[in-house]
Amino acid sequence: MNALLKGTRRHIVFFFALLGPGFITAMVDNDAGGIFTYSEAGALWGYNLLWTLIPITLALIVSQEMCSRMGAVTGKGLSDLIREEFGLRTTFIIMVVLLFVNLANITANFAGIAGSLELFHVSRYISVPIGAALVWLLVVNGTYNSVEKVFLVASTFYLAYVVSALAVRPDWTRALRATVEPVIIPDAAFFALLVGLVGTSVAPWMQFYLQAAVVEKGIDAKNYRDTRIEVILGCVVMSVIAFFIIVASAGAIYDKGPRSITDAAEAAEALRPLGEFAYILFAGGLMSASLFAASILPLSTAYTVCEGLGFESGVNRRFDEAPTFYWMYTLLIVIGGGLVLIPGLPLVRMILFSQVLNGILLPVILVFTLLLVNRKDLMHEWTNSRLYNAIAGVTVVVMIALSLMLAWFSI
Repeated sequence: MNALLKGTRRHIVFFFALLGPGFITAMVDNDAGGIFTYSEAGALWGYNLLWTLIPITLALIVSQEMCSRMGAVTGKGLSDLIREEFGLRTTFIIMVVLLFVNLANITANFAGIAGSLELFHVSRYISVPIGAALVWLLVVNGTYNSVEKVFLVASTFYLAYVVSALAVRPDWTRALRATVEPVIIPDAAFFALLVGLVGTSVAPWMQFYLQAAVVEKGIDAKNYRDTRIEVILGCVVMSVIAFFIIVASAGAIYDKGPRSITDAAEAAEALRPLGEFAYILFAGGLMSASLFAASILPLSTAYTVCEGLGFESGVNRRFDEAPTFYWMYTLLIVIGGGLVLIPGLPLVRMILFSQVLNGILLPVILVFTLLLVNRKDLMHEWTNSRLYNAIAGVTVVVMIALSLMLAWFSI
């Protein structure tokens, strides 16, 4: 019995020591763009899109687990492996596309910071520069361990959406039924949002960031099994938070009359008549989630591009040791924050477009991931099982089909 207790205690301690990359990556997935997309789904289509969260969670678990496993076994990031195995030209094209998609996502998060604090009468010309300075200082002056601890603490703020949904008192019977009963509506807006939901939940940047974070944390094949649990836990918690955001918007907006919303802050405003507490929690959650993601997304992009093009990268390196990495991180923050301050910029359209682009780019990234993770010379005994290949393959086919259907309905 003592031996069993010691073994269990050791695994628990080891798990919390490894807690970080998978959980953080999944939590950041619910960024300002994600919150807006989930809020739009609830406001415009009510509970009808809740069923998508089950297949999305499954696809997210498989895609995240594959990348974290590759990082642990090979000791290399995903863009690094793509460059080595498929050449610099292919890598450069992917990096350019990913750079533009991620820049749109970064801008969305600074828009989230601006919108959430404007609800409390703080001008975006104050909130955005201060937010940009905070996220820049956090990464440039920190180490991987210190930055990770801050990110883990920030993850707890997502509980605000659970409490907000409970305060709204939505139709839980309809919500639970919609979670297990698929509904397809032949409408271009419906399919655009469907692609956007997948794109914001299983975003391409996540695969690159998670694998790079696993490598930088020094996780290898020997201690990978505990990391796998952490990755799965993060994916499940992410989907649970998404569920409550959709339900909160459906109860606060859709049940009183379906309509589109202009931004995530409008979803928070809709909760005000239902109670000041729910409104403050939703707005506060948006602010913390946006600030959180405004740190991670530029970091993920800098990791990805520098790895792919062969430049030194990593939070544990000093500015003079990885200048390209830190300058790219800095420029992404400056440009993303600066765009939000331009009057008249169609931020809402930009946010939704970025989520749809995520969904279109995802199958391309998954194809490369599948080709790499099934290479015996790279992964040895850690290659994919048939089940993993089947789920990832279905995800690729479904995303291509959804993208084509979106184009058809749009035309």
